[in-house]
Amino acid sequence: MAYQAGRTGWRAAIVAAGLALAAMTAPARAETLADALVSAYRESNLLEQNRAVLRATDEDVAGAIAALRPVFAFVADSGYARTVLSAAHSASIGISASLTLFDSGRSRLAVLIAQESVLAARESLVQVEQGVLLDAVSAYFDVRSAIERVAINENSVRVIGEELRAAQDRFDVGEVTRTDVALAEAQLASARASAAAASGSLTVAREAYKAATGHYPANLAPAPRPPALPATLEEAKAIALRTHPLIREAQRQVTISELQVSLAGAQRGPSVDATVRAGRTDTGDDEMSAFVNLSQPIYSGGALSSLHRQAIAGRDASRAALLQAGVTIAQSVGEAWSAIAVARAQIGATDEQIVAATSAYNGVREEANLGARTTLDVLDAEQDLLDAQALRIDAEANLQVSIYSLLASMGLLTAQHLNLGIPIYDPAAYYEAVKNAPLTSTRGQNLDRVLRAIGKQ
Repeated sequence: MAYQAGRTGWRAAIVAAGLALAAMTAPARAETLADALVSAYRESNLLEQNRAVLRATDEDVAGAIAALRPVFAFVADSGYARTVLSAAHSASIGISASLTLFDSGRSRLAVLIAQESVLAARESLVQVEQGVLLDAVSAYFDVRSAIERVAINENSVRVIGEELRAAQDRFDVGEVTRTDVALAEAQLASARASAAAASGSLTVAREAYKAATGHYPANLAPAPRPPALPATLEEAKAIALRTHPLIREAQRQVTISELQVSLAGAQRGPSVDATVRAGRTDTGDDEMSAFVNLSQPIYSGGALSSLHRQAIAGRDASRAALLQAGVTIAQSVGEAWSAIAVARAQIGATDEQIVAATSAYNGVREEANLGARTTLDVLDAEQDLLDAQALRIDAEANLQVSIYSLLASMGLLTAQHLNLGIPIYDPAAYYEAVKNAPLTSTRGQNLDRVLRAIGKQ
């Protein structure tokens, strides 16, 4: 029994060692585009900055709501008065409460403006999110292109090195001249320079990738199947005009400007404030007072009229900005749509070019071996093939980036629309917790939970 147990233990140890060795030797999982987008969404300082800006805007609603509530204050007075006949010292302590009973709708308009400003800031956050994700897409395909360019340039160095050795061998037996060898040496030096430049470009692309995603790229997976796109350009533009965050933000700004016109007009209206105070003097006497104050501007030196005109001009500007946003978005959709078509055409053309250039290169090499072609002909054919391969790499990267640029121009390049499978930041959570200006209450506890969830407490 002991022997059997020992043998079982050895078997378990061997199996464990085998699994560990397999884990060490197994190829690392390739990093996909989705992985890069998830990392960019989670690690972006720009997104975190604008989320904080949105939370600060949420607090404007709380401040506007608070202005509708009474204000309680602790009041302590102390004074000294002296006349020719007497001198007296007085002091009191108490509590005062003040409340605006009527202000011609100014407080209500301030709340509405703050609420619309929150909605506009949310759209601005979506636009920032689109920019962060599009930067990650560009960085991903830039790295892939740079890696492929390094590979073809290194292969070019190898091939031209073989051509140089072949030219040197033929020169040694008198089949070619020294000029052929010199041409091969020059082409090899040029290929090495191109390889060095490609390596430098890869380093730059890796740094851009880290800036966009928070880490350096590892083994990048091939491009995934692109997301579905609208069937026509007109459909894409219609979607963009409905959903793009710049359009929605501009619409909110128009509403805000219209409310500001109403607020400027309400500044001329009357207001009614009430104040109540209760306290005790230094002599031990209790005192209480209540006041109701009615006020309305009669003359302000033209300041109120100026503010009203200014608000009207701001409203006109925001309406024009909304119209221009529609023009800009439609233009960006059209440009992205055209870029996709161009990239697809370039891919088809370069595929044919690569096939032809490969056939030509192989043929020229065979003819050179038979003495019907020169070393320069071989080098030119090899360069044509290299150029075609480089064009194919650029066209594929341009296609992928253009597809996601089209999504961004339609307002659809978001973590939620891409279905990245990660928790999405909820811009309404903080707003719901602070919109009623909580101090200590159930809502205040909810606010604490929201702050903990976003790591701010």
